[in-house]
Amino acid sequence: MSLIEIRDLTKVYRMGEVEVHALNGVSLDIDRGEWVAIMGPSGSGKSTMMHIVGCLDIPTSGSYVLDGVDVSQMVESQLAAVRNHKIGFVFQAYNLLARTSAIKQVMLPMQYSRDGFRIPRAERRERAEAALEMVELADRMDHRPSELSGGERQRVAIARALVTDPGILMADEPTGNLDSKSGIEVMEVFHRLHEERGITVVMVTHDEAIGANAQRTIRLFDGRIEQVDRNGERTKVRSQESSSGISTRLTSDLGLGTSDRGGGHDADAAG
Repeated sequence: MSLIEIRDLTKVYRMGEVEVHALNGVSLDIDRGEWVAIMGPSGSGKSTMMHIVGCLDIPTSGSYVLDGVDVSQMVESQLAAVRNHKIGFVFQAYNLLARTSAIKQVMLPMQYSRDGFRIPRAERRERAEAALEMVELADRMDHRPSELSGGERQRVAIARALVTDPGILMADEPTGNLDSKSGIEVMEVFHRLHEERGITVVMVTHDEAIGANAQRTIRLFDGRIEQVDRNGERTKVRSQESSSGISTRLTSDLGLGTSDRGGGHDADAAG
């Protein structure tokens, strides 16, 4: 059984009398431990897809089964519990608190009780330290965001996403605010996490070089899956050809070939 099973998913946003069809009958399986990139032009539905897969929103119709449980019609309190247990998020803008040190940023998700159990502060700190060490920020734990580079801020965000030990890491344009060097460093972290921990990664990106790091790329166009790229081999899903190929620049910079890799809620959000 796949970790993520999506069938005939649709999402319609209503703006007055106008309906925006962000997703139009999407069906998709993602295996446990797989790294998938979701790509497409503005308005293709990739952000809407990210919101639904991340349990931040529900579809208008269709089914979404996550780890054997249908989450497609859950209410917000139920979705929040699923996110708390199963999903970690990394966003383009980092979403860090300006006056809070890295260690406290990473401890924050554990301050909320889980299954009625509140993690003791000493354990929260120990786990936060381990998460920061994992992203190679052991010497920056007491630094605030203003004292960190863009790449370091994103690594803090990754540590924060991992500290609750989720099975899925959702990354929305994780290198979008970074220069090329910092972007490569962040992708190195993703590779290490994927290979060493077997975490499932679902990443939205517009960058062909970043998308090429995934085991599989799902390309959306007008709310439908246009084509699927697996390990560099293109599988046609619709008749419309993509006008651009996949760049392997970043994977070359990292020394990772395909055989080396382990195996918002409005109209604007439709893109």
